[in-house]
Amino acid sequence: MKWAPLIVLLVLILLFTVLEPRFFSVRNLARIAISSTPALMVALGVTFIIIMGSIDLSMEGTVSVTAVVFAFAFLALGGTVLSWAWLALPLAILVGAVVGFINGLVHVKLRIPSFMASLAMGFVGTGFALLLTGGDRIRVEDEVFRGLLTERWLGFPVMVYVAALFLLIGWFIQAKTTLGRNFYAVGGGEELAHASGLNVNRVRILGFTLAGMFYAVGALMAVGRIGIAETATGNNFMFMSITSVVVGGTALWGGIGGVWNTLVGVLIVNVIGNGMVVIGLPGYVQDAVLGLLVIVAVVLSTDRKSISFVK
Repeated sequence: MKWAPLIVLLVLILLFTVLEPRFFSVRNLARIAISSTPALMVALGVTFIIIMGSIDLSMEGTVSVTAVVFAFAFLALGGTVLSWAWLALPLAILVGAVVGFINGLVHVKLRIPSFMASLAMGFVGTGFALLLTGGDRIRVEDEVFRGLLTERWLGFPVMVYVAALFLLIGWFIQAKTTLGRNFYAVGGGEELAHASGLNVNRVRILGFTLAGMFYAVGALMAVGRIGIAETATGNNFMFMSITSVVVGGTALWGGIGGVWNTLVGVLIVNVIGNGMVVIGLPGYVQDAVLGLLVIVAVVLSTDRKSISFVK
């Protein structure tokens, strides 16, 4: 079971390559990488939440409001990375952290189940983004910032390498820090974590804050990819990210899985999407396949445990 998601990914790549040899071209692999990077950043954030045994449904609102605030700040500070506009980059991550912190605070202090608290915060974020934009699109056309997409190394855009850097940061937090180990402790058994003297509420708040920061990085990637920030920037990230985490093998009850599982899950989802386009299958078939894949992944991962979304 540990290697099952990776085996599934390799089988999918082999299958689509046999059906259409162009699938394995550098150009097409770059397309998969481009579509995967924003989703991977968001999925990394929600991975930490799910490892704790909680759930986060706020990513769409967080991505949208972060993208919009970034775009407004970027343009107001000069409109190019070579000016003071670079300050909009850390500002965006700070906004994501603040939204995540509030999300965790509402969940912990008001004792509201995480799925409900985060869903509400997602709506708040989307509404605030709409209030800021009035429904308009904000264009970010700086050539340096858009170089995330247009500048390529070895056939792959710069954003892929930036995503790889944040993937390593996520792994370091997960495997090499006390906070990362605490995520597993909480997800493995909240009562036991309490009994061992761990401040579970503090860990949960920090987890949601960290997730918000990764959502913000995903928002920056999304804006860099299309050059536009709007209320709809966060659309579809909820399904894509949670699907990727589950398919990758991270257990919904917490305590099992991690960022490498999420990477494999994101690639599985995007390989399916890209492969079906390449071989000419309609979009609704892709949705059906992903839905079935999620059901299978959940069934296989819950043969010994029951799932609760109320932590």
